[in-house]
Amino acid sequence: MSIDALNFNSLVSLVEQTHLHFQQQAVKAVNVSLTIRNWLVGYYIVEFEQKGEDRAQYGENLFTELAKRFKHIKGVDRRSLYRFKDFYLLYPQMATFIFSDKNTLFLPNTFPKSIVGSATPLLEALQKVGSVTPQLDLSTQSEGIAIRGSLTTESENATILVPAEKILSNLSYTHLELLFTLDDPLKRAFYEIECIKGTWSVRELKRQINSLYFERMGMSQKPELLSELTQQEIVPQTPNEIVKSVYAFEFLGLNAKDAVEEEDLETALLDHLQAFMLEMGHGFCLEARQKKILIGDEYFFVDLVFYHRILKCHVLVELKVEDFNHHNIGQLNTYVNYYKSKVMQADDNPTIGILLVTNKNNALVEFATAGIDNQLFVSKYLVELPSKEILESFILKELAAWK
Repeated sequence: MSIDALNFNSLVSLVEQTHLHFQQQAVKAVNVSLTIRNWLVGYYIVEFEQKGEDRAQYGENLFTELAKRFKHIKGVDRRSLYRFKDFYLLYPQMATFIFSDKNTLFLPNTFPKSIVGSATPLLEALQKVGSVTPQLDLSTQSEGIAIRGSLTTESENATILVPAEKILSNLSYTHLELLFTLDDPLKRAFYEIECIKGTWSVRELKRQINSLYFERMGMSQKPELLSELTQQEIVPQTPNEIVKSVYAFEFLGLNAKDAVEEEDLETALLDHLQAFMLEMGHGFCLEARQKKILIGDEYFFVDLVFYHRILKCHVLVELKVEDFNHHNIGQLNTYVNYYKSKVMQADDNPTIGILLVTNKNNALVEFATAGIDNQLFVSKYLVELPSKEILESFILKELAAWK
C-alpha cells in the first residue's frame, strides 16, 4: 500500500500492526536473553561440579552457598539454581545456538572462552545426528528435529530434540520450567511441538498436560484429527501474556507485584480495603501486599497479608472482582494451608483467610480457617475480625462510588 493512499482506517490499522510487531520483537528479545542466561548458569554449575578446583569444599551445600551470594539478583534462589542445572541437562541442543560463531559475539565480555572450547564435542555430536522419526509426524513445525544417541527408531536411548531456535523463539522460560517436570523425553518433545504449533499460553500447556493429551494422542486411531481439534479450541497467547511472566519481570529488575495485572477497580478496592482494615483498630498489622509465595512449582500472589497482634495469627485477604466460584475459596484455602505449614510459628494461632467476592450488584464474604477446631479461638476471631455484614457494606459502598 502506498503511504500516500492511506485513509484514516488504514492509518489506525497500520499503527496497530506496527505496534504489535515491535511488541512481539521486544517480548522475544527479553525471553531469549532470560532463557540463555538460565541455560548458561546451569552450564557453569555442571562444569564446576565436574571440574571445579574447590568443588569438594562445597559438595551438597553448593546451591545453598550460591543462593546466599545471589540475594541481590531477583529470581535467582536455591530452587531456581537447581532448575537451571536441569535446563542445561535436559536441553543440550541450546549449545548449537549459544556457542555458534555468530552468537558468541553476544556473550558478555567476561564470558570464559575456555567453555566454548569445551563444548565443541557436544556441538559436533549434535550436528551429526539424524532426522525425526516417522512415528512423530506432528506437523511441518517439527522439521529439523534431531534424535541424539542413536539414529534407529527402536533405540530406547534415542532423545528427540526440538531445535534451539524454535524453542527460544516460541517458548518462554516459564513454559520450559513446566516441561522440566516431564521425565519422558518423547512426551516433553511432543508438548514442545504442540505448544509451538498452537502458541499456547503457560496455563494452556498446563491444562493440556493435566488432560493427558499426550496419552490420548497415543490411544487415538486418528491422532492428526485429535491434534487439529485440540488446536482449534485454543486461543493463542498474546505478547502481553508472555511479558507478564514473573520470571520476565524479575529478570528486568521490576517489582514482583508489577507482574500481576490488576484492573483499576480492583486496585482501588484493595487500596481502600487495606486502609479500612488498618483504621478499624482491631490489631491489624500490614505485612505485605501482593505477597509472592511458591507452592509446588508455581508462584501465587496473596492480595493482602496482615498479622493480627490480638489473635496472634496471620490474616490473608483475597479480593475477586467477579461472581463467587469454588475456585476462589479453594485458592484461599490453599494459601491458608500454606501459611499454616510453612509460615506459622509455634506460638501462633492458625491462619485465617477472608475472601471478598463482588460483581456490580452484590458482594459476598467468606472466611477460610483450614480446619480450626478450637471453638474458643473461633469465637474470639468472630469478635475481633470485621463481620461479614461490615465487609459487604464496605464493598457495596466502594462499588457505588464507581458507578
